[in-house]
Amino acid sequence: MVFKRLMQAMGVGGPSVETVLDNPNCRPGGQLEGRIQVAGGDHPVDIEYIALGLVTRVEVESGDGEYDTTQEFQRQRATGAFRLESGQRHEIPFRFEVPWETPITEVYGQHLHGMTMGLRTELEVARAVDKGDLDAVAVHPLPAQERILDALLRLGFRFTRADVERGRIYGVQQTLPFYQEIEFYPAPQYARAINQLELTFVGTAQHLQVVLEVDKRGGVFTEGRDAFGRFTVDYATADQTDWGAQLDGWLRQSMRQRGLFF
Repeated sequence: MVFKRLMQAMGVGGPSVETVLDNPNCRPGGQLEGRIQVAGGDHPVDIEYIALGLVTRVEVESGDGEYDTTQEFQRQRATGAFRLESGQRHEIPFRFEVPWETPITEVYGQHLHGMTMGLRTELEVARAVDKGDLDAVAVHPLPAQERILDALLRLGFRFTRADVERGRIYGVQQTLPFYQEIEFYPAPQYARAINQLELTFVGTAQHLQVVLEVDKRGGVFTEGRDAFGRFTVDYATADQTDWGAQLDGWLRQSMRQRGLFF
């Protein structure tokens, strides 16, 4: 009897949880729907709660360098406390809200190199080991984000990778403690002036904030520095703008202001 209680305290023979997503694809500001399947083990347990959390990998800068960590940035309770009898099964439907600032992971059917995203299910058992489940999630761009990405690709920029960095961008309305950077190789017509372009989207329910960072090339007697540009895209009128011309104009003006011509 003592051995059995010890095994139960270690979580052996306890409940299991599995989350089934109706569709693992979503967009910022959208929803993920599915059901949580809970199965009782070989002894009754008291479940304190079941919660869902959206997690991603975040790069953190510290005094000693950089390191990656997994960060939960949206959390939602699926149940309160309940008693789960031995062998009993529960199926709990859910609808999970995806924040507007959620980083994107897929572009044109291709996974963005460097990105990870998952929906984690946490089952808290009183006086026992937690059980969990993690399901991969694919976040696709909003139509307004697609228009900016399309414009850059039409100008000749090429994707390299993306990452998520902890921190805040000055002058941008931001609620999450991190932001995504999507990196591009420069288009041929800009290659003499810049090393790479970094793009950040920060969405809200009303509009999309776009941040561009240009990594300048340094010359023999000059030091390479970064140039920033910010603008806001209204969802309702995003398709009425020639974003290729807008972005090309900003890039050329930014380079001329810094004494670079191409």
